[in-house]
Amino acid sequence: MPAAFPQFVAPFRAFLDKIPPTGRVVVFCHFDADGLGAGAVFGRGLQRINAEWQVEVLPSGKGENAFLTPSVREKLLALKPDALIVTDLGVHAHGTLEADGVPVLYVDHHIPEGYPPVGSTMLTGYGLDPVPCSAWLAYELIAAEVEINDLQWVAAIGIISDLGDSAPWPPLAQTKKQYTAKWLKEAVALCNAARRAGEFDLDRPLQHLMADDNPRPLAQDTVLAEYRAEVSAALQAARRLPPRFPKASPDAAPVALITLDSPCQIHPLIAQQWIQRLPDRVVLCANLGYLPDGQIAVAGRTANRGLHIPDLLRAAFARTGAVPPTNFAHGHPQASGGHLSAADFEHLLRGLGYEV
Repeated sequence: MPAAFPQFVAPFRAFLDKIPPTGRVVVFCHFDADGLGAGAVFGRGLQRINAEWQVEVLPSGKGENAFLTPSVREKLLALKPDALIVTDLGVHAHGTLEADGVPVLYVDHHIPEGYPPVGSTMLTGYGLDPVPCSAWLAYELIAAEVEINDLQWVAAIGIISDLGDSAPWPPLAQTKKQYTAKWLKEAVALCNAARRAGEFDLDRPLQHLMADDNPRPLAQDTVLAEYRAEVSAALQAARRLPPRFPKASPDAAPVALITLDSPCQIHPLIAQQWIQRLPDRVVLCANLGYLPDGQIAVAGRTANRGLHIPDLLRAAFARTGAVPPTNFAHGHPQASGGHLSAADFEHLLRGLGYEV
């Protein structure tokens, strides 16, 4: 059967050829369902390509940026990788371990923020039609090397999470029939509940994805179900919080602000829910309780294609003569944000036209 992405077959094989016969490969993946699905497909698939490779799958941590958080490099180097795969975490000109002589492969579908340094390989779905998410890409890359039909359910969890259960992935219909759409959707929900809950327990869903032969054990995990209940309760409370608007003036930004205090990662969901009610504004949701170090997590969403959230956020800092931190105001025109200190959050609010 021909490869789904023939243009990626040779560069992927060239990357694999750089791994020593008994080498150590670290797969660094995002913590959502697509990232965990991609990480697990690589984790299980690489060991089928070469059983002698030592493969470790490591999800990103709460509040981490793969390229701009200094501790990430130290954490990855401590694992002593002979090769590194970075998936569903974006692509950035800063790179990761290229300067340390480690071959790096980026597998992603987000807008690249520059080309990574020499010593890396970038395989991105961005610009393809349709745009394949990271778990889709991971599956097709491994499938071009070795038989992994039994791992289609793992890839499907990431694909359904990012692209919906009508995603244009050719094996999806058969995968839903074989494993039942019910259990796949439930597994997706519980994967995402694990990273949204205050416990931030990524090991539990990842262990299921790495060891099980179907999605049902993951979908019926009682601890994960408790996480989902926790997130649901936090969402219900946060939905009652009213938005605040800047003081009316010619310079006021077209924003609305919702402030909450929760250990759960619900701020992107609250921002998303409000954009239908406020379609002419950027909705910013600031969570004071999500990050452990006193930083404030800010999620911005808008339904207005005429608004560009990263530009709006950077302009707000510029109005106060301040500069946003390097890991803030990236992402997409309609979905952006990041993490701010209390002082930087105050700069942002002043620049948006709020009285602080």
